[in-house]
Amino acid sequence: MDTVTVLFFLSSGLFLGWSLGANDAANVFGTAVGSRMVKFSTAAFICSFFLIIGAVTGGLGAAYGLGDLGAINALAGSFITALSAAITVFWMTQIGLPVSATQAIVGAIIGWNFFSGSLTDINTLIKILGTWIACPILGAIFSMILYKIVVKLIQGRFHLLTLDLYTRIGLIVAGAFGAYAIGANNIGNVMGVFVSSSPFTDFKLGNITFNSIQQLFLLGAIAIAVGVYTYSKKVMMTVGNSLVPLTPVAAWVVVISHSLVLFLFSSTTLENFLLRLNLPTFPLIPVSSSQAVVGSVIGIGLLKGMTSIRRIKWNVLGNIALGWLTTPILAAIMSFFLLFIMQNVFNQKVYEEVYFQLSPPVIKYLAQQNIPTYNLQTLENQKIPKATNFRTLINQQIKLDSRQELIVLNSAKIETIYLDSDLFYKLDLTYLTQAQIDSIHKLSGQIYPHQWQLRNALIAISPAWKKQPDQAINKLSNKKLEEQFNYITRIFHLSSSQNIPSKP
Repeated sequence: MDTVTVLFFLSSGLFLGWSLGANDAANVFGTAVGSRMVKFSTAAFICSFFLIIGAVTGGLGAAYGLGDLGAINALAGSFITALSAAITVFWMTQIGLPVSATQAIVGAIIGWNFFSGSLTDINTLIKILGTWIACPILGAIFSMILYKIVVKLIQGRFHLLTLDLYTRIGLIVAGAFGAYAIGANNIGNVMGVFVSSSPFTDFKLGNITFNSIQQLFLLGAIAIAVGVYTYSKKVMMTVGNSLVPLTPVAAWVVVISHSLVLFLFSSTTLENFLLRLNLPTFPLIPVSSSQAVVGSVIGIGLLKGMTSIRRIKWNVLGNIALGWLTTPILAAIMSFFLLFIMQNVFNQKVYEEVYFQLSPPVIKYLAQQNIPTYNLQTLENQKIPKATNFRTLINQQIKLDSRQELIVLNSAKIETIYLDSDLFYKLDLTYLTQAQIDSIHKLSGQIYPHQWQLRNALIAISPAWKKQPDQAINKLSNKKLEEQFNYITRIFHLSSSQNIPSKP
């Protein structure tokens, strides 16, 4: 695929990044700019710089979490999905509302799932919907706690000019942290839909490897930065001044509270720490920074009592809530409609057809997983397109619970993996153990229609691929092992448009 075509298809993601930058910069510097403590030009520069750093260095975890909702497997489909979300966000930004880019991209992905006949992962969707409730609540809780602590610490201890200086510095530091958190968490909204169909290849610069995903994230982060500079001031004033008047100290608390919420849902370091302590973890998925900051602002209002509550502009809050409600619906409808046009008018492939097959090895494997297979033989060896079609046929033959149904779908899904020796150079020798790399080399030239077949073959060669019993002490190592397996399947996966080579 030539460079011009690649840039064209990525343009919708860049447009979405621009829209997100125009909208979400308000969430880290809106209160500072709205309270006249930081100049817009200063805020835009700091925000852009730390957004890019956060996206490139910390954006991977949340991006993969969003990919679980629907793995868009064609570049033209990714283009339309991002375009639908971008148009929705841009329209909301035009009217000055801090809309959620997360809700827009989630709605657009669901539209793609409907169009392509893919199943929407309900568990992932429930997690995402849960964050739409949790984000404003957590933002409010953090802001109330922090505000009480900060007010107690500074009360009567500083001269007004000294306090003013410290507050300005604090707002800048908080804004930098918030920009980093948005970059790490929300880059998945901008470029997450392109991960499965990334047109880039890994390359090395000295001893540093830049993988295709990092290249995508860098492009998306630059687009976000451009949006910050060119079109974010209007929304900054909406969040910073229109919802409820804020003092400079309250503005600092709001930014920190919002940033903490985003950090919780994007930090792999925090997740690993909680796993070591056998504590519940936060799902690594893009969350709504707009919801977090609005919740934080409301938390300050609630803490100050009835006088501040009366000063909250409830009509503005109502308009924001209406935007949150309609955003995913509009994005889903627009995505479905534009996908139809792209496929039928412009003759572009917006999804790679996914097939399912209950071959004898698959049926035998399902029996080993304690899945009843007595009626599945009627579908044996049929190659069935679309997950929705396959699930319907399965449900006609046998009654399964949701867990069993998921096992059947994942086991029968054809995801051809060819361990091509010409691709071994892509393996990151610092990410995989020597035993894992040796086992991959021993399977050179082998072809596996299903992922579970590759997993079993690797385990048969080396215990380095075998998960430990599902106990608290093993959670972290098992999680890393699953990530390593997904890493090699991405390298050696054959798309439906590639020819399957003959076995040597």
